[in-house]
This record gives sequence, structure tokens and C-alpha cells, in this order.
Amino acid sequence: MPLTNSVMLDQAALLELIDQLRVSVPEEVRQARRITEEAGRITERAREEGDAVIARAQEQAARMLEERELVKLAEQRATEIIDNVTREAAEIKRGADEYAAGVLIRLEGECIKALTSIKRGIDMLDERYRPPRPTIDESAAAPAEEQEAAAPRA
Repeated sequence: MPLTNSVMLDQAALLELIDQLRVSVPEEVRQARRITEEAGRITERAREEGDAVIARAQEQAARMLEERELVKLAEQRATEIIDNVTREAAEIKRGADEYAAGVLIRLEGECIKALTSIKRGIDMLDERYRPPRPTIDESAAAPAEEQEAAAPRA
């Protein structure tokens, strides 16, 4: 019975650790997902704004075709805006990726800690039930006892 209580306590501790992991991991994953989704929304909004700027620039160029310099300036400005928005979106995405990687690295560390605890528990249980090894005196005495038992008795 004492062994069962000890194992139950170990199982309870492991179940508690697993419950803690279940609670903490989804929140961090949700946070990473929200950040990634926000980066996607910002990128999409930036793309729409960039498309709108390009569309406005093209409309302006069509109306002012005879004024080539204005068309050229509008296209340059649209390109600058798109480049800026693309850079900002890439930075946001990189930040979200770094955050997600950090979350996953912390999660990996927690999993390693949990697995190490589980391994220690298994090793402890294995040690409890492993037969004791004979000492040097016992192993030297065993062959002499076997010889005496095997010798014919007179």
C-alpha cells in the first residue's frame, strides 16, 4: 500500500504539471496567433492603402497626361509608399515570428523540464524495484558455497 500512495502522489504531481502546461501554452499560442493575425491585417491594410495610392496616381496621370513630370512624381511617390509599407509589414512579421519563436522556445524548455521530472520519477521507481547487487564479499563466497553443495557427501 505505501508504494501505491507514493505512485499516486507522483501521478498527481505529473497531472498537475500537465494541467499547468495546458493552461499556459494555449494562452501564449493564442497571443502569438493574435500577433500574427494583426501583422496580416496591417499588411493587408498597407497593401490596400498602397493599391489605393497607385490607383489615385494612375487616375491623376491619366488626367494630366500632358504633364509628364507630375505623372513621374506620382509614380515615384507610390513606389516609395509601397516600399515603406512593405518594409513596415516585413518588420511587423519578423517581430511576430521572433515572438512566436520565443514562445515556442520557452514551451520547449517547459516540456524538457516536464520530461526530466518524468524520467526522474521513472528512474526512482526502477531503483526501488531493482534487486540489490551482491557485494564483493557475497560474490566471492557464492562460488565456494556452490562447490561445497556440488561436492559428494561422504
